[in-house]
Amino acid sequence: MLSIALAGKPNAGKSTFYKAATMADVDVGNYPFTTIDANRGVSHVRTDCPCLALDERCGDEHCHDGKRYVPVELIDVAGLVPGAHEGRGLGNQFLDELTNADVILNVVDASGGTNEEGEPVEIGEHDPVEDVDFVEREMDLWLASIVDRNWESVERASRSPDFDIDEALTEMLAGVGATELDVARTLRGMDYPEDPIAWTDDHRETLASDVRRRTKPIAVVANKADIAPDDNVERLRDAAEVVVPATADGELALRKAADAGVIDYDPGDPDFDVVGDISDQQREGLDRIREVMHQWGDTGVQQALDTAVYDLLDHFTAYPVQNDTNWTDGQGNVLPDAFLLPQGSTPTDLAYAVHSDIGDGYIHAVDARKEMRISDSEELEEGSVIKIVSDAN
Repeated sequence: MLSIALAGKPNAGKSTFYKAATMADVDVGNYPFTTIDANRGVSHVRTDCPCLALDERCGDEHCHDGKRYVPVELIDVAGLVPGAHEGRGLGNQFLDELTNADVILNVVDASGGTNEEGEPVEIGEHDPVEDVDFVEREMDLWLASIVDRNWESVERASRSPDFDIDEALTEMLAGVGATELDVARTLRGMDYPEDPIAWTDDHRETLASDVRRRTKPIAVVANKADIAPDDNVERLRDAAEVVVPATADGELALRKAADAGVIDYDPGDPDFDVVGDISDQQREGLDRIREVMHQWGDTGVQQALDTAVYDLLDHFTAYPVQNDTNWTDGQGNVLPDAFLLPQGSTPTDLAYAVHSDIGDGYIHAVDARKEMRISDSEELEEGSVIKIVSDAN
């Protein structure tokens, strides 16, 4: 399961975002370090289900009338403050929790209503653009500290006649999710001494920063956009490559109302319908949320998750089936499974995603949409429905 981590300073709304995205019972408070120990739960990314091409919807529990929700892990960790890479605040704990995350959502208080320490101030008093830069910087310095602590081992290895710096750095950085390709691409873009002993702090920081960008891409969630000064969101968009305006409070309110049967709403919808009895005060609150949704397209919570997986990580959704005519498994369930795979993945990759035994026993694959056998090297795409023929079936 892909892992998305929520980063950011205290009191920016990470725990509210987490609760809205998972509906888990977590503490939410207007004070720094509401979260002490990391919360881990399951959220979902949303895509169009292939059942839209069928006469009837598939009926899977993760499909809401053709809106398919695919599970991902969501991690909410302690807030980050300046100097976290040196252990300030709960910095070491925060940064270590990010080690296994595939992608980061930097939740920023777009309203400017909390200072750099996460303490409440007047709306607009703090510049949220500063919160974009410092989170990236703290993560880069954290990774640079890991490189520094382990550099002596690289220097020792360099004395061997068969020393390969790509291999040495890949081994050192594997723990933070770096692959051999990540390291190779980083080194090809750097000017560095052949002898690791001659590397400077600047070389190691450049290495760490580039590896972090490759292994921990970041999207900014401009949270509290509903109460932000008019130009704050646009300034955030100018400051970062990927910015999603959001109201985590609004999303949480909608999900609670939907669970209570008061509204008809699915996460990521651009609007909702009131279907139950509500008070005038509740209607006013829902109307305010609707105004924000009309301004930004939705509440931003689902959009942020989707952006992280489908855009930053460049993944797509594929659906393995046993019956390529009816798109079912062995028990007759229509489209029971959905897998998130990186772009460029093939039927063989899907087979291994299902189970290592299925991959080891792979024979061939059938594209159920095209009703034809496909090459083992054919690249799958969003919404592919594939029958895997394996001697392990």
